[in-house]
Amino acid sequence: MRYWLLKSEPDVFSFEMLCARGCEPWNGVRNYQARNFLRAMRQGDLALFYHSNTSPSGVAGLARIVREAYPDDLQFDPQSPYYDPKSAGGEPRWSMVDIAPVQALPRFVPLDELRRLPELADCAVINRGNRLSVLPVTFAEWEAVLQAGGLDPARLGEPVEVA
Repeated sequence: MRYWLLKSEPDVFSFEMLCARGCEPWNGVRNYQARNFLRAMRQGDLALFYHSNTSPSGVAGLARIVREAYPDDLQFDPQSPYYDPKSAGGEPRWSMVDIAPVQALPRFVPLDELRRLPELADCAVINRGNRLSVLPVTFAEWEAVLQAGGLDPARLGEPVEVA
């Protein structure tokens, strides 16, 4: 299993919206490195759901990858802001995955607190200027964020209720 961090602006798509919908495509990614991370995701992988470009930014909840990468349909829609005229139906450039909520963190973990966690010293999310919306995280980083958010990392192997 791999661990990820997914960034979204909460006024566009929040963790609460994911919980209300139950399952949602993670689409609109238009950065090649982030796209490659999407393509590396496997069903069952877990993700930290990070609220970005808000005050404060931080981790709000946990999500699970429920469908592996497939072509992002928005790249073919001329009405979409994510339309890519260079994408051809037979060779799409952009991918998306489907995610489902696992649970909200009992305590939101703001970016300032993430920066103080020694386990995240090398994590890309704390570096200023990092704009990727999809990032891998290590198991140690994952555990540290869960613990900071009020979850027992030892429960990782147990089934958790969808929020």
